Parts: sequence; structure tokens; C-alpha cells
Amino acid sequence: MNIFLRQNWYRVLAIILLLWALSDNPYGYYQLLRWAVMVIGAYSAYSAYNAGKNSWAWVFGAITVLFNPIIPFYLQKDTWQLIDVLAAIVFSIFLFREYERKN
Repeated sequence: MNIFLRQNWYRVLAIILLLWALSDNPYGYYQLLRWAVMVIGAYSAYSAYNAGKNSWAWVFGAITVLFNPIIPFYLQKDTWQLIDVLAAIVFSIFLFREYERKN
């Protein structure tokens, strides 16, 4: 488990950041969240593609585009909270499936 978490710490970080976004935070936090989730999503898409997991690559690619801070999507706070939870669930499902596959 320790090795698995050390190899996937960035996905765990994304989950924590996404769930923390449900609380009341300053605007700068949401900017940081966009950058972090975009980078983690892009790297996850890249590594999923290289591993031959094309469906996961598309899902992480969509997360990357959605959280892109350069050309942002402007949505209501309630909508973003739902997206944050769904993205955290996606990262969690991926982690659990990878953990089960490796053990």
C-alpha cells in the first residue's frame, strides 16, 4: 500500500483538493485548484494512454479541459461543487481499480 500511495500521491492530492473545494474558500484557492487538477488530469490522461487505458485517458482528458484555467468555463458555484465531487469520485475509482489490479 505504501508503494502504491507513493506512486499515486498526486491523485490523492487531487481528491483532497477537490473535496476541500466544497468548503468556503477564497478565490485564489479555486485558481490553485484549477491549475492542480488540470496538471494532474493531464498527467493521468497521458499515463492512462501509455498504459493502453484509452477510456480512462478520455475521462482524464475531459477533466483537464474542464478545469483548464487558461480558457475557463464559467459556471455557478453549485454546478462547480457537483463537478468537484464527480471529479473526486473519478480519481477515487481509478485509484481503487488500480490498487485492486496490482494486488
